[in-house]
Amino acid sequence: MRALRLLGLLLLGAFAGLAGAAALAKKAVPSRGDAESDEVALTAVFDGASLKSRAQAFRGGTLFAWFGGVALDLREATLAPNARITAISLLGGIAVRVPLGWRVESRVTAIGGGYAKNVPDPDDPDAPTLTIDGFALLGGIAVGGKPDDFESA
Repeated sequence: MRALRLLGLLLLGAFAGLAGAAALAKKAVPSRGDAESDEVALTAVFDGASLKSRAQAFRGGTLFAWFGGVALDLREATLAPNARITAISLLGGIAVRVPLGWRVESRVTAIGGGYAKNVPDPDDPDAPTLTIDGFALLGGIAVGGKPDDFESA
């Protein structure tokens, strides 16, 4: 029984430490960028962040979710060459919507979480290409191309 109490206290302390660190991160790393921005940094810590981009030359940015969720809709944006998004999900979720016709290349690692790419590769070799680098720990990163993908995100 004593070992069980010790384990419970350790788990409670670990969760409290993660929650405290997340609260500090929320203040230290605010979201920036708007619908017209070519680069964005969306941060969701214990809450959500969403953006529908209409950028004329979207270059990319960072998406960070910790105990929260980020939704980025790029269906009305125009992609710049060499566009790159870095996505990090820690106990949270990230959803990126892209228009059909874009090529999505990804280098995402998931541990205890997942990554889903629901975008068909276009036939056009010169199609705009978005590169997604990322990491998901006990969270998820999803990229969708159909109009009804991730509507609840």
